[in-house]
Formats: sequence, structure tokens, C-alpha cells
Amino acid sequence: MKVLIINGSPRMNGNTTIAVNEMVKVFEKEGVETEVVRIGTMVVRGCIACGTCFKKGQCVFDDVVNELAPKFEAADGLVVASPVYYASANATISACLDRLFYSTHFDKTMKVGACVVCARRGGLSSTFDELNKYFTISGMPVASSQYWNDIHGREPGQAVQDAEGLQTMRTLARNMTFLMRSIALGKEKYGLPEKEEVVRTHFIR
Repeated sequence: MKVLIINGSPRMNGNTTIAVNEMVKVFEKEGVETEVVRIGTMVVRGCIACGTCFKKGQCVFDDVVNELAPKFEAADGLVVASPVYYASANATISACLDRLFYSTHFDKTMKVGACVVCARRGGLSSTFDELNKYFTISGMPVASSQYWNDIHGREPGQAVQDAEGLQTMRTLARNMTFLMRSIALGKEKYGLPEKEEVVRTHFIR
């Protein structure tokens, strides 16, 4: 099992990283290979909907997004972690995910997705919902925990005081591991679900 973790925090050892590291400990204990890529200080521009990826097989902007693409394809699961800015994910992680999901045309069906959000106080639920939409539009089951996948802290390091948040991260990693293994066994015995030809209904013709 392989899990790719994209950390959108610009802080080297911030509270989002504390949450991610709590998950990594569990993954390592469970024998799951993990790779954490921190993109928070990188310059990642947004998608311009040029469609070049359909011709070239990769995004026209050759940055970390194209580096993440093969890692995502090889992974059984994807964790996306973001600090909360104005009740939403930060701009870097949003731009990265827009382009990563749009420019990669491999089948993402049954790769397991999970998001982790960190805030001082509010905006966690809206960010949680926002990030999960990348998974659900792609046929990716979403791993759950004992609570919404969030942790609290304002100053760097404060998240270590959020005992419930840390437990939520550990439970999420265990549940995600179980789900990935169960899907692997299911694919081996039953294969992937049958797919219909995609129907696109447009509201303006």
C-alpha cells in the first residue's frame, strides 16, 4: 500500500504538519509506504482551462503538479492537508488540486481519499467539504474518522495540545489503511465496478 500526502501549509513545522505526522506514524506502523510533499511555499498558479493536458498528457505549466501526477497514479490513497484561510483551503493547495485532478486522465476509481484541515477556531467544516469534492467527483471513496478530520491550533506547535484532534488523525490513518486493503481484496476477487459511458448534460445549448 502506498499513500501520497500533499501538505499545503507554508509553515515548515506548523500545526498542519503535526496532524500529518500523526497519520504517518500510524501508516508506518501498519506497513503503508508514505510520501509527504510540502507545497505551501511553492509558486503554483491556477488552471487556465486551456486543454493542453488532453494533448500533451500533462499540465502546460511544468511545476510540482506534473511531479505529483505519477506519484498520485502509483498511490493507493491520497491525503490532502491544508490550513484554513477565510473558511477555505489556502490558495496554493486549491490551485494544485485543480490542476492535478484536471490534468491527470488516469482512472482514479477506488483510490482512497482523505483530507485534513487545521484552523485556529472556525472554517473547518466548509474547508473539509471543499476538499472532499475532489475525491467524490473522481470515483474515490472517502476515508472517515471518529470526527471530521480537523485539528486546532493558532501558533506553531499548539496542535499537540488538541488530544481529540490527534486521536482523530490516528483513527483516520487506521480507517484509511483498512479501506485501502479491503478495496485491494475486493478488486482481486470482484474487479472494479462496471462503468457506463459518461453522459454529459449541459444546461445551455
